[in-house]
Amino acid sequence: MPLPPAFHELASKVNNWGRWGADDEIGTLNLISDDVVRRGVAAAQSGRRFALSLPYTSEGPQSGAVPGRVNPVRTMIAIHDPQMGDPEGFCSNDDMVVMSLQASTHWDSLAHISYAGRMWNGMSPDIVDFHGAHRCGIDKVGALASRGVLLDVARAKGVERLEPGYGITADDLDQAAEFGRVRVEPGDIVLIRTGQIQVLHELMRAGTDPFAYSYPTPGPVMATVSWFREKDLAAVATDTLPFEAYPGDPEDAPLAVHMLDVVEIGLTQGQNFDLEALSAACADDGSYEFLLAASPLPFRRGCGGPCAPVAVK
Repeated sequence: MPLPPAFHELASKVNNWGRWGADDEIGTLNLISDDVVRRGVAAAQSGRRFALSLPYTSEGPQSGAVPGRVNPVRTMIAIHDPQMGDPEGFCSNDDMVVMSLQASTHWDSLAHISYAGRMWNGMSPDIVDFHGAHRCGIDKVGALASRGVLLDVARAKGVERLEPGYGITADDLDQAAEFGRVRVEPGDIVLIRTGQIQVLHELMRAGTDPFAYSYPTPGPVMATVSWFREKDLAAVATDTLPFEAYPGDPEDAPLAVHMLDVVEIGLTQGQNFDLEALSAACADDGSYEFLLAASPLPFRRGCGGPCAPVAVK
């Protein structure tokens, strides 16, 4: 099915190709300067830390809806193993894990998405093969820290969580910024709270299938992409599995936000961020900015990278 004309018009409008040179592999992360990081450090006033990652467990958010994505499967490979041969001496407990790199809380690399033969910065789709991403892999991200801003769309609207499938608009994001009395600036990492992850927590406690967490879900829609580009964000993450509203507006291209953000803007996207404790803390002290440290595990040639983000208020 051909992409709608409105998609192509928006792609041309937000395109960032060549902005940081023909060989660039990290896109908008280039906007995180030393000054931006110092702005984040200045936002950390109390020293309170908030972990934003889901647990990496076999009872995670993957339901099989995305082919090949499995929740982490951890197994023991050594139990009190006397590695020096003496059970009275040094003994080791070791384990290993098998998982998809997008299984739980993660960042997408710029090699994660292509469409119509297009990839970030005009690179050929050939940069990704069965050996992984030869360009734009998640390992290129390196140390990821910046000023973080929570746009608590749900709380700004006075609800515990947004309606399933709700499309977050630019006006919604502006209203959330006004609600939090915070100004979004270039190089910021914006965290968008919908409250959807509450569904996952409920399902995990009940030990039931997590599919209802992944569909339908609220999130940004195609038109919202212009706001991301105009604000010159370094990265954006949501508390949902598909990042964007799913299913989205029927007039939009399916998963249009992914294609426009990653391929055209070069914007790093994050999914399955648990923002509940951070949201409560921001509401309590009235400050919606913080230092965010969120480096992905540097899997070489990875199309995504698990991470355990920490917000420091």
